[in-house]
Amino acid sequence: MHAIKEEAITLIKSLPDNCSWDDIIYELYVKKKIEIGLEAAKEGRVISHEDVKKRFAK
Repeated sequence: MHAIKEEAITLIKSLPDNCSWDDIIYELYVKKKIEIGLEAAKEGRVISHEDVKKRFAK
């Protein structure tokens, strides 16, 4: 089984038995976004806190 599929199965199994489809979709979405953010950070595709503050101050 592929690693992503195994991670999804593990995540779903960790949810309560009474979870909804929306709960499952939300958890998978958040997991994906975290993975994307970690990969960007590892590749150096980040913006400093100070630069973000400057951009939003305009």
